[in-house]
Amino acid sequence: MTIFEKSVSGRKGYSLPDEALHDSSPLSKIPEHLLRKKAVELPENSEVDIVRHYTELSRKNYSVDNGFYPLGSCTMKYNPRLNEEMASLEGFSYLHPYQPTESIQGALEVMYELQRMLAEITGMDAFTLQPAAGAHGELTGMLIVRKYFELMGEDQRKKVIVPDSAHGTNPASAKMAGFDVVEIASNPSGLIDLGNLKAALDETVAAIMLTNPNTLGLFEKDILEISKLAHDNGTLLYYDGANLNAIMGHVRPGDMGFDIVHLNLHKTFSTPHGMGGPGSGPVGVKEKLKGLLPAPLVALNDDGYYLDYDLPDSIGKVRSFYGNFGVLLKAYAYIRMLGKNGLKFASEMAVLNANYLRVKLSKLIPPSHPGICKHEFVLDGSVLVKEFGVKTLDLAKRLLDYGLHPPTIYFPLIVHEALMIEPTETESKDNLDRFAEVIEKILEEARDNPETLKNAPYSTPVRRLNETMASRKPIMRWKAEK
Repeated sequence: MTIFEKSVSGRKGYSLPDEALHDSSPLSKIPEHLLRKKAVELPENSEVDIVRHYTELSRKNYSVDNGFYPLGSCTMKYNPRLNEEMASLEGFSYLHPYQPTESIQGALEVMYELQRMLAEITGMDAFTLQPAAGAHGELTGMLIVRKYFELMGEDQRKKVIVPDSAHGTNPASAKMAGFDVVEIASNPSGLIDLGNLKAALDETVAAIMLTNPNTLGLFEKDILEISKLAHDNGTLLYYDGANLNAIMGHVRPGDMGFDIVHLNLHKTFSTPHGMGGPGSGPVGVKEKLKGLLPAPLVALNDDGYYLDYDLPDSIGKVRSFYGNFGVLLKAYAYIRMLGKNGLKFASEMAVLNANYLRVKLSKLIPPSHPGICKHEFVLDGSVLVKEFGVKTLDLAKRLLDYGLHPPTIYFPLIVHEALMIEPTETESKDNLDRFAEVIEKILEEARDNPETLKNAPYSTPVRRLNETMASRKPIMRWKAEK
């Protein structure tokens, strides 16, 4: 029931003084045409009714705080509470962006050090912290690519190469920056097909956008050759940092030959993720591109930390003020807490967990591509259709009845009936074993009674919805019956 349906006439959960609309009242200054002609239709509930209603709703929500969240490509890991405490310190939480820089030296120091740490981790020379999300970082990177070739006088470079296994935001970001997108097919191993890449490269290609490891969870072993092909062609190499958590501390994008990097702080550095934000997508570049970054950068001189606007070739601001500062604080705390060896170990555990679960589940559902994965892997759910007459979607819905969030399904698009699974480094072996056991149990149900899966879920607040209509014609508000 909605809070409106629980409304009882005469009940209220507040007490306000009666204030007449006299001349000295603030309300008297509101123009007549802005005043309501009738009372607002709000629910009438007692305080305890309201508290119980929203507490009940919160218990229906699923999150990493109450269960395993194996969404592939999304990295839904546990967020340490210490990060939240650090970001809530009064010295940070009560700052105002218009304060003079001499009064916010501590905040600027954090941003300056975070810029340096991210540069060290990725092998870049400079970073901007402005972008508000990963896709926003992509767009920022593509705008840098465009500005670079404009300054070089190479206006013919209008194309960006994107592999067919890329995140959907890659081609969208390139297109928004004014480029034409050229998609190249992967080889049978799920990696970049060098023949296809060579055929697509010419003097019109501005950049290649790659994720490494890629969206299938596979490391692009030919990355040095790819880098050489790009640079010999005068093309920039762009790194989608969504999967950096698989290699952090072991290999750096800058050492692979990448010129531009964006990071998803929620995926690699444990800041909260989901429901649209807040997010952060810092962008790092090699020295030759530093002057194109959004101004200002946080810099240091003999007088202290300051905001450096002296970037005449900057692409301009991409975010109000200096980025989502609270999110940056959480990432900074996480990096300082783990240190160099801790970050490296986190990546090792992410890869270990993924491969442990991959081996267990591959006995039940074949992997899309053979071999060791990095932080995530993809299963080919088409076997479910062939053997049991059920779809990946049916398995995902049935998982809800076992109290588990489903993995990503039907992505990447190059794998039919895909199940994309990323356990992250924060899950225990016990949790991974239970997930595998539930998958095995559901497949037994599929074999014995496929209709059980086709009609799932049974235990959720609502049964199976028409997901197409929910996306295209969502009902966003409650309407009272006439």
